[in-house]
Amino acid sequence: MRTVRTRALVVAAALAAGLVGAGTSHGTPGVAAAPAAAPQAPAADPTGDCSEQTPAASPSLSGRKVREIQARGSLIVGVDQNSYNWGFRNPQSGQLEGFDIELSRAIAKTVLGDPNKITFRTVTTAKRIEAIRNGTVDMVVRTMTINCDRRKDIAFSAPYFSTGQRLVVPKSDKSATVAEGVKGKRVCAAQQSSSEVEFKKPGYGTSSVTIVENQLDCLVLMQLGKVDATLTDSSLAAAQAAQDPTVRLVDENIIPAKLGIGLKQEDTDLTALVNQILLDYRANGGWQAAYTRWLAPSMGTNSVPYLP
Repeated sequence: MRTVRTRALVVAAALAAGLVGAGTSHGTPGVAAAPAAAPQAPAADPTGDCSEQTPAASPSLSGRKVREIQARGSLIVGVDQNSYNWGFRNPQSGQLEGFDIELSRAIAKTVLGDPNKITFRTVTTAKRIEAIRNGTVDMVVRTMTINCDRRKDIAFSAPYFSTGQRLVVPKSDKSATVAEGVKGKRVCAAQQSSSEVEFKKPGYGTSSVTIVENQLDCLVLMQLGKVDATLTDSSLAAAQAAQDPTVRLVDENIIPAKLGIGLKQEDTDLTALVNQILLDYRANGGWQAAYTRWLAPSMGTNSVPYLP
């Protein structure tokens, strides 16, 4: 195995092994001024597009859940630690970094007046909804696709990123479509992900489907020669290719979708405030700055296709 491939495997295996814990930062208490009322998002499309919904309350810093967080002094956010450029542990600094981490800190800054007054709790793909419903976290900011089934159990913020599903294959694989890339192949997807749901549909003709806790585990299995292809969120697929130069993305993008922040259904005040924060984050250049820093190198400098 070539040196670069071995190095990528070691990094990926270390991340997948879960060599991280929750991170907590403390600072001087502070409360930002209450934001202006957010414009109402469109109601959910009756044809089945559940990516947006009408906010259940006006944004405020005086709601029940927001006051609970302020009294605690820390925003508890469920994040990933294995998604390169989105939510990952920097092996040199030991800190969680990435696009979703910066967004989480922007929320903490508005709610508590300090972006460092935040506690990160790492959650797997399969445990995201459970962590929200049992109150382990205040919200999940973890490349989570908004869909109708998940809305039965949790609430979502307005979308903050447009995405889809892409197939990751070795560079030696010349497949042009997802169907071509998985036919007769050993494929991999994360548990309770949109990719797992897709592979349950008939017609793909895979030889086997391996389901793992986190999408990065699929990359490790590919590096070990145990699976032939990985289906995952297009943004995470790009991150895998950035980590390991021996793999590539199949050109076809399937299942257009949007990412949102997951919250408890009853926390309507927090959901409304998060929606306003997302509007402000985009308007003040925070979204673009985070995209340029973390995602542009692997997804291209043009961010327009990813703006929801």
